[in-house]
Amino acid sequence: MVHIQTAASLENFRKFIIVSTCRSFIPESYLRDYEVFPEREEGPGAIYIEAVDKVTLKKIREMTFVNAKEILGIIYSSKSGNTQLKWRQTRKKSGRVQGTASANALVNLVESGVLTQEWVDNYLKSAQSKEDNNSSSLAKEKMV
Repeated sequence: MVHIQTAASLENFRKFIIVSTCRSFIPESYLRDYEVFPEREEGPGAIYIEAVDKVTLKKIREMTFVNAKEILGIIYSSKSGNTQLKWRQTRKKSGRVQGTASANALVNLVESGVLTQEWVDNYLKSAQSKEDNNSSSLAKEKMV
């Protein structure tokens, strides 16, 4: 699991949700409309859009598509439970993403523009150097 805390546009987080959940069956008109968001009922894989104005458009499979204006926040959790992310508005269509993400979610976060490949590469380098430090510390302890 990777802890995420980064600035992200509403559109990029919307793309992440679509790529992660309904890319294969979202109607083309909904995909092009930046005010349409997928939601999913509570439970494993819940997605909730918190908005000033929200209207239900259509339910397709387990997803309910809503037209939402003035988004305040989005809560996303994967069906597996390995990814839990929240987007909170900071200014108009800008916000912050916080939470934990699985390796699969990382790929989708990069693909959607929420994270850059550079961010992931730096994270992996940092994680590797921590692992190397821990390994060398354990080796020193065993020698003593």
